[in-house]
Order: sequence, then C-alpha cells, then structure tokens
Amino acid sequence: MPKMKTKKAAAKRFKITGTGKLMRLHANKKHILEWKSKNRKSKLGKAVLVSKSDLGRLKHMLPGLGVVKHG
Repeated sequence: MPKMKTKKAAAKRFKITGTGKLMRLHANKKHILEWKSKNRKSKLGKAVLVSKSDLGRLKHMLPGLGVVKHG
C-alpha cells in the first residue's frame, strides 16, 4: 500500500501546538468588516482549538501529525 499523502489545503489551515492539539482560525474576518463590531472582529482574529467532532477527519487529512490530542 502506498504512503498516505498530506492534504496540502488542510496543512496550510491548521497548526499543531506544542502539546499536540490542533489550532484553527475563525471564519468571517476577510471582508464586510464595517458591519461587525470592534469586539467581534477582535475575537475573530484569534486562533481556537479544533472541535472534537472534526478531529477524526483531520487525522486522515494530516497523517504526518501522528496522534492528535484534544483538551
């Protein structure tokens, strides 16, 4: 069986933390920013952990990460 290839689109969008968790950025911060409050835009700019329900799919997309933890 051939090696599993990393999905490059996913590799560019997710980062692994030092403790092995996956981080992602928020959506809706690219345009139409006039309508959004300063507080909302500030929160959208920060990275958050990937949810437990998405981890299974990401393990298949990013095989090079090995075991991914969630906390």
